[in-house]
Amino acid sequence: MADNDPNRIDLMSDASLAQWAKKLDVTESQLKDAVSQVGDRATDVEMHLKGTRSTTNDDRIEAAGAGAASERGR
Repeated sequence: MADNDPNRIDLMSDASLAQWAKKLDVTESQLKDAVSQVGDRATDVEMHLKGTRSTTNDDRIEAAGAGAASERGR
């Protein structure tokens, strides 16, 4: 279990559960499910929850460039 490690999610602690759910912008149920799938390391849980929602810097640059191009076309 987490043993007060700030990099681990302690599902036995209501305070920890609420804190991590808020930090990761998920419900407590989603957080519990993620921990059951990938373990209690916060970085692993975060990457699991991001899944396909994750964007790369290249994606953001491309989107910004596309927006700039459409502005020039006006």
